[in-house]
Amino acid sequence: MDDQTVTLRPARVRPPRSWRAPVVLLLIVLAAVAGSAIYWYVTKDVESTDDAFTDGRAVTVASQVAGLVVALNVTDNQHVRAGEVLLEIDPRNYAAARDAAAASLNAAEAQLETARLNLATARVNYPARLASAQAALAMAEAARAKAEADAKRQQSLPKAATSQQDIDSANANLQTTAAQAQQAEASVREADQLGNLIEREAVQVRQLEAQVALARAQLDQAAINLGWTHVTAPQEGWVTRRNVEAGNYVQSGQALLALVTPEVWVTANFKESQLDKMRPGQRVDIGVDAYPSLRLAGHVDSIQLGSGSRFTAFPAENATGNYVKIVQRVPVKIAIDSGLPPGMRLPLGLSVTPVVRLK
Repeated sequence: MDDQTVTLRPARVRPPRSWRAPVVLLLIVLAAVAGSAIYWYVTKDVESTDDAFTDGRAVTVASQVAGLVVALNVTDNQHVRAGEVLLEIDPRNYAAARDAAAASLNAAEAQLETARLNLATARVNYPARLASAQAALAMAEAARAKAEADAKRQQSLPKAATSQQDIDSANANLQTTAAQAQQAEASVREADQLGNLIEREAVQVRQLEAQVALARAQLDQAAINLGWTHVTAPQEGWVTRRNVEAGNYVQSGQALLALVTPEVWVTANFKESQLDKMRPGQRVDIGVDAYPSLRLAGHVDSIQLGSGSRFTAFPAENATGNYVKIVQRVPVKIAIDSGLPPGMRLPLGLSVTPVVRLK
């Protein structure tokens, strides 16, 4: 049996297991759970979105008449008050049109006055002419009756008591008075139609009254056009998007500039799943990306009755083709109550982060 050298090595002693690692891991887990619980508790009654922007009214100012801009009284970003003259358009053509319309109105009024006098005269003269013709007819009828009686009397007398000359004279007088009576009847029939002549004069008066009304409307329109040569601010605001200069020729309806009004609010597009507990009047904390140190306070003013996609130019046709459900967003108007420094104005379209306190 060979001799073997046996080397004895000391047994490896395992170091005692440290208790620190499990404790640290446990503390980390507990901290994560506590943090999650605290975050859930803090955020369970709030809703927030980063799809929110400052909003307001931008009023477009357009020219109502065409012409050359002879004066420009404002510049970019200038504050103006309601009624302030922004620019002036050459008024000479419109002043001439107003004067011509005034002259046309005066001429129409003169013609109307003449027609009214003619109508008043006709209402007096025409009945008088009818009465005169009727009286003449009565006299002619009386003369004819007398002549007819005289002729009969001459014809009934014995030949010794009259002469042929007297008989002929009586017959001639009868024919004359008969003719006069017929002429008087014709005059009465003619005078009886004078009522139509009065109506014709009345129609002429009504026609000229319409012409006077038309001329007065044309004068009013000419005066309005002349007034429109002074383009004024419809309300208070700041001049933006100005695209007109002195000396430009502008057309009727051309947009000249826009006015941003002082009122500013926030339009926040919340997901439809965030609206369950949201109500008007709830408090909102607002952060503005452009001004990190600025903290605004506001409240929910109103919730739009329709999602943003419902009012797009081409709304989705969900009743046709394949349908893929997409979470919709609904615009919520948030009024700003406080937090803005005096004199500071927020531009429209700034990104903001609203936090709605649901309780």
